Amino acid sequence: MERLTPQEESVMLLIWPLGECAIKDVVDKMEEPKPPYTTVASIFRNLENKGFLTKRRFGNVKVFKPKISEAAYKTHFLSGVVENYFDNSYKELVSFFAKEQKVTSDELEEIIRLIENARK
Repeated sequence: MERLTPQEESVMLLIWPLGECAIKDVVDKMEEPKPPYTTVASIFRNLENKGFLTKRRFGNVKVFKPKISEAAYKTHFLSGVVENYFDNSYKELVSFFAKEQKVTSDELEEIIRLIENARK
């Protein structure tokens, strides 16, 4: 799976919750100042070329649908981060964020509960 640029990723983060959408739907969801429609259309074209979107015509409108789920992308991306930066260890990842005080002890306890519940 090809890595997305920050612009492509921000557009996909708007597309995933919408499911099927037109370019205008995504432009409408963007914060001000909104990029030009043509810029967003180029990003859609790139996403389609990278295999992240499928396209069909609905009358005069091109309707796009994610080909790769948000969960699949996040899993792939996070796995790469863990492999490249944390010696392929999720323990090292959590440890890093704990040391940097990015995760509270309450959040760590919640993570432990989630892990325990997933094993049941």
